[in-house]
Amino acid sequence: MTSQLTTPAHPVAPEPPSVPSFAVISGDQVRQALEGREKQITELVEATYRLHGAGESVNPPSYFLRFPDRPSSRIIALPASLGGSEGVDGIKWISSFPDNVRSGLPRASAVLILNDPVTGYPFACLESSIISATRTAASAALAADWLSRTRQRPTRVGFFGTGLIARYIHTFLAGTGWVFDAIGVHDVAADSAAGFRGYLEQSGTTAQVTLHERPEDLIRDSDLVVFATIAGEPHVTDPALFKHNPVVLHISLRDLAPEVLLASANFVDDVEHCLKADTSPHLVEQRTGDRDFLNGTLNDVMLGRSAPPADRPVIFSPFGLGVLDLAVGKYVYDQATRSGDLRVIDHFFHDLRRYG
Repeated sequence: MTSQLTTPAHPVAPEPPSVPSFAVISGDQVRQALEGREKQITELVEATYRLHGAGESVNPPSYFLRFPDRPSSRIIALPASLGGSEGVDGIKWISSFPDNVRSGLPRASAVLILNDPVTGYPFACLESSIISATRTAASAALAADWLSRTRQRPTRVGFFGTGLIARYIHTFLAGTGWVFDAIGVHDVAADSAAGFRGYLEQSGTTAQVTLHERPEDLIRDSDLVVFATIAGEPHVTDPALFKHNPVVLHISLRDLAPEVLLASANFVDDVEHCLKADTSPHLVEQRTGDRDFLNGTLNDVMLGRSAPPADRPVIFSPFGLGVLDLAVGKYVYDQATRSGDLRVIDHFFHDLRRYG
């Protein structure tokens, strides 16, 4: 019997990585990629939360650039890396300059850089104020859904703060199937509140829209309360305002006094991120010396590890994760690529030979 010897195959050398192209995606292109896709983007955000909860992401602390001569302004860097089938690295660079509003400019502006996970080269720069507002609104709509599954679904929503984020949150609530009988509106700036009411009426809502001069009335009349302000410290201090046990989307993070949180069930997007930078949850931790007031994360709720109680106010305080920006930004990039509308900057990278 003769034996047959098999010559081992020579290993195939991997293809050397090519330098990615570099594209710039405008705000109008971002809008076209995201508009009308609220349900799809909310599902994407849910999938990203699940990846993050499973440890398939890197999301270091945000970095704040502050200015001694402009204490109300800041620019924040949110680096992140997202795993999964659509893996991508990158960073969002977002500024908040509240004085812009006086001259008619939006408070916030942002760009998002996407990096290739193989070479590290950046391959796209996207206008990101829309991406940031979109992922925030999708997160809010997702939380409103999951946190109300153990109680009667809210039919009266109140918006405390009426800027761009509030508008996007309403759009995402409507786009994911929410129907309200009543919508309450309050803002410290009367013209902003009136403008938001005009937006609501033009949106086609059938809800009765009410402007509340007193924030207390807005809270008492709402079983879903959305805080979307620019508050730097707590200004809502009375837990009795929430004795009707609403679901509270505490998007702006610093509106509620520790007493309100301590009388409520509390959920966050990420514990370590949210308990920083003097957010309301961070103030509770500083006061109590522990984190026992937290009931869990939104991912815990989605996995069934924690259930929101029906007999207490339920507060969701999301710090906002950079991995969400990456997921939505990569979605926009892929949409622009598929549509043939990707605007590549020729020869963006230069001097690519190591030794000249």
